[in-house]
Amino acid sequence: MRSLPKALHSLKARLIVSALLLILILMPLIGFTLNDAFKQQVKSASMNELKAYVYAVLAVTEVNASGIAMPEVLLENQFNVIQSGLYATITTPNAAVLTGKSNNEFDAKFVVNPQTQLNNLNSNSTDTQKIVWRSDSLLGIELPNQLPTPKKGQGQFSEITLNGQPNLIYSFSVSFELPGTTDDDKHLNSQFPITIHIIKDQTEFQLQVDQFTQQLWRWLMILMGLLLVIQMTWLWWTLKPLSSLETELSAIENGKANQLNDDYPTELQAVAQQLNTLLSTEQNQRKRYRNALADLAHSLKTPLAVIQSQADLSPESLEQVSHINRIIGHQLKRAQSAAGSAWHLGIPVVSISDKLVRNLPKIYCQPLITIEQNVDRDAIFKGDESDLAEILGNLLDNACKAASSKVLLTVTQNAETLVLQVEDDGNGVDETLKAQIFERGIRADSYKVGHGIGLAIVRDLVDSYHGELSIAQSPLLGGACFTINFKY
Repeated sequence: MRSLPKALHSLKARLIVSALLLILILMPLIGFTLNDAFKQQVKSASMNELKAYVYAVLAVTEVNASGIAMPEVLLENQFNVIQSGLYATITTPNAAVLTGKSNNEFDAKFVVNPQTQLNNLNSNSTDTQKIVWRSDSLLGIELPNQLPTPKKGQGQFSEITLNGQPNLIYSFSVSFELPGTTDDDKHLNSQFPITIHIIKDQTEFQLQVDQFTQQLWRWLMILMGLLLVIQMTWLWWTLKPLSSLETELSAIENGKANQLNDDYPTELQAVAQQLNTLLSTEQNQRKRYRNALADLAHSLKTPLAVIQSQADLSPESLEQVSHINRIIGHQLKRAQSAAGSAWHLGIPVVSISDKLVRNLPKIYCQPLITIEQNVDRDAIFKGDESDLAEILGNLLDNACKAASSKVLLTVTQNAETLVLQVEDDGNGVDETLKAQIFERGIRADSYKVGHGIGLAIVRDLVDSYHGELSIAQSPLLGGACFTINFKY
C-alpha cells in the first residue's frame, strides 16, 4: 500500500481536506439537482399552460357538414397578434381539400371536406400531414414539415425550432364524429382525426431558468463560503486541545516545563495523566540511578586511594591503580549519561557555553588562550545538562591544550539539526589518528596532549545520543576542527 503524501499525515490536514471535499462536491451536486428540479417544474408549468390553450382552441373548433370551422378571432389575444410568441395550428394526418375564401394564404374560416378526408383514409393512401388551420400569430413563420402526432386522446410535449429559435410545443390529437353520416356509410370510417398544436416561444421559459440558475449559484457560493468559515472555525475549536498538547510537549522537550498542566477534554485527559506519570517516574528513576552510581564511585575510590597510599607498591602497580581509577571514572560518566531516557529534556546551549567560555581562560592563562564563541542564543540541546557540559567542556579543554592562542566555538541549529563546532589554531590532528579515533578498540587517551581521554568521553556521549562526530582541519584557524551533529 502506497504511503500518503507527507501533508496528509496530519490529522488537521486530513480533516480540512475532508471538509473541503464535502463542500466542493456536495454543494455543486445540490445546485445541479435544484436547478434541474426547477427546470422540470417550469417545463411542467409550461406544459400545463399549453394544455389549457389546447382545450381553449378545441372548445371553439367545430365540424359540420362543410368541414372544420374556426372563429375569426380567438379569445386569447396573443393568437391574433403576428409573431406574438404564442401560436396555434391544426393538422390532419392526410391530404385534404381546402375550400373557402383566401385571406393571405389562410382565411379566418377554412373548411376541410370531411368526405374527401374519409375517402383518402379508406383508400389506404400514404399518410401525409397537412396544415388545415393556423392562427394569425403564425403569419410569416414557416412551420416544420412534420409536427408531433400523438395517438388519439393523448398529448405530447416537446421542443421545436421556428425561425432558428427554440420553442415549446404541445400537441393533442382528437377525432370528430362526422355529421350527417347515414346507415349506408356505417361501413366507412366516420371519424375525422385532427391534431391541435400550441407553440410557445422559449424566451420566457429560458429567462426564468437563467434567472433562477444565476441566483441559485450566487447563494450557493455565499453558502459555500459561510460553510467553509464555519468548518474551519469548528476544526480549530475541535483540534485546539491537540495543539495545546503539542505545545506543552514541545515545552517539556525543550526543558521549559516538567509536566502537562492544561485541562484537556475527557478523551485526552487520560493520555495527559499517563504522560505526567511517565515523566515523573522517569525523572525519579534517573535521579536514584545517578545517586547509586555516585555512591558506587565513592565506595570504589576510597579503597583505591588506600591502595595508592601503600609505600611498598611498585611503580608498575601504582600506574595500574591510576589506570583503574581513570577507567572507573570514564565508565561511570558513560553510565550516568541520560541519552537513553532524556527525550523530554531540553537545555539552552548558551547556558553551558557561556560558563565554559568565561572560566576556561582563567585556567589556560600561560600562555593566554582566547576563546571566541558564535552561538545561536536559541539553540537547544535535547538531552541532559551534565552531558552537554561534558561534551562541550572536553572539546574546549582539548582545544585549549592544543591551541597556540585562539579557540572558536560555533553553535548553529535549524529545524532538524544541532551543530556544535570547536576549532583551534594548533597543529591539528594527524591524518592517521583521524581514522583511528573512529575505530573500535582504539583508545583516545593514547593520542598526544590535547586529544586525550576527554575525546573518548565525548565520542561515547555523542554515540549515546545518536549524533555524529567528525574531525577536520579548521578553515579559519588552521588547527583541528571538531564537529558534532545531533539530528532531531
